[in-house]
Amino acid sequence: MMDKVAYACASKHAGTYCVTVSVDKVEFLQPVEVGELVALKASVNYVGRTSLIVGIRVESENVKTGMIKHTNSCYFTMVAKGDDNKPQQVPELVLENVEDIKRFIEAMRVREIKEKVREEMDDAKSTIEVANANEVLKGERCIIKLAR
Repeated sequence: MMDKVAYACASKHAGTYCVTVSVDKVEFLQPVEVGELVALKASVNYVGRTSLIVGIRVESENVKTGMIKHTNSCYFTMVAKGDDNKPQQVPELVLENVEDIKRFIEAMRVREIKEKVREEMDDAKSTIEVANANEVLKGERCIIKLAR
């Protein structure tokens, strides 16, 4: 459901089809209980040349009490696609209030952090030495059983 909402929000802004590149920070703060109504609110928080970051807020409402609770938030990075199936430039984002400005700057910072984390993860993958596995895995909940 969140992917469809992100697609609709991004595509409306871009004026073309958009595809999901990544989903970040899907953290459930509270459960959605059986029988509750669910509402998703989406906004384009950031645009690059061909990419958009869509923030989604999920709320649930107890139909008996009328109580509304924030259940989770997440961020979708989308890329606009042209008719030739290649990335297509998206319109600039008009920031109309202080909250829009805050979200845009926040998304810029998150993108920078994600890039640093991606580089560190790639580096961590490329420097794994299985020869030291017994030492590295000491105290972990695993057993090394190599076929000989």
